[in-house]
Amino acid sequence: MPLSRLDGIKLPASADFHVHLRDGDMMQLVTPTIREGGVNTVFVMPNLVPPVTTVSRALEYKSQLEAIEPRVNYLMSLYLHESITPEVIIAAKKAGITGVKSYPAGVTTNSSSGVIDYAAFYPVFAEMERQDMILNLHGECPSSGDITVMSAEERFLPTLLSLHTQFPNLRIILEHLTTAAAISAVQKCGPKVAATITAHHLSIIVDNWAGDPFCFCKPVAKTVEDRDALLRAATSGDPKFFFGSDSAPHPSASKRGGDKIAAGIFTQKYATQLVLDAVEQACANGVLQEEKITVDVLEGFLGKFGRAFYGLEQETKEFVTLRKTGEKIEEILKSEKTDVVPFRKGQTTWSLSWA
Repeated sequence: MPLSRLDGIKLPASADFHVHLRDGDMMQLVTPTIREGGVNTVFVMPNLVPPVTTVSRALEYKSQLEAIEPRVNYLMSLYLHESITPEVIIAAKKAGITGVKSYPAGVTTNSSSGVIDYAAFYPVFAEMERQDMILNLHGECPSSGDITVMSAEERFLPTLLSLHTQFPNLRIILEHLTTAAAISAVQKCGPKVAATITAHHLSIIVDNWAGDPFCFCKPVAKTVEDRDALLRAATSGDPKFFFGSDSAPHPSASKRGGDKIAAGIFTQKYATQLVLDAVEQACANGVLQEEKITVDVLEGFLGKFGRAFYGLEQETKEFVTLRKTGEKIEEILKSEKTDVVPFRKGQTTWSLSWA
């Protein structure tokens, strides 16, 4: 069995540098699942309704999350919005806020207040560069003209390269890569540019989401060649590429129909396990070589590289153990007021326990 030699592997707790924890009832349901996925550090997305655009709201949100699950280190962000000024950036840095998230207007969930003209934010980016804060980019162009969901990421790449040229010392993360072209673009940039890769994009392709709303997210999964390029990048040992699940919970009713199908895949409860599943399947398919999947490779992608880019303490006293026991992914998570369906519901995954 592929990766059977890693049965019982002990790894440092994972760090997930892209999570959606929502608010209200959904926040109460999904926040306790962070540690079930072997994660003790998360970078929290600010696209609530209304979006998190002030320091006080970000700190309030952090307190709400800590009250639900205090054993997680929550790294907070602001939503790039016309109300974000250089003065706000200075205050955010002093308050310990980690980064600013940019959404192109209208491309994904709760992005209607997003960016139309990046040049308008150059003074903000210049201050972020001075303050050594991170710019997190949802790297897609809105669908318009000849731009579709299949080309939206690749068409955004010139914007990434332009921003890096204008602000070479600004730490930039191109989030949730889906294409070989995006990998190449990040590799061409200097050490201040990195990228996150999700567990689901290591697993699925366009055919999956075209037939299953629970595999539909933004950016959408692309071709077999793109998925395989992501797998190779995630296991390459290149510190530019690290884990960000983009776990994005929606109530099951909003994934099954209505006016629109909500874009987002919920992976938080099985975050680390799903990465190992994808790597294992890639070894079985001959995309990856099993002997090259080492503890160091997994540690790097699942936490070490991201913690280094974010300037976090590398030493962790928390570890997880992963075993092949035939554990099944839950069909649905429910509370009295909401629910969410996990990615790959009912399928087998690795079992995880805290060491």
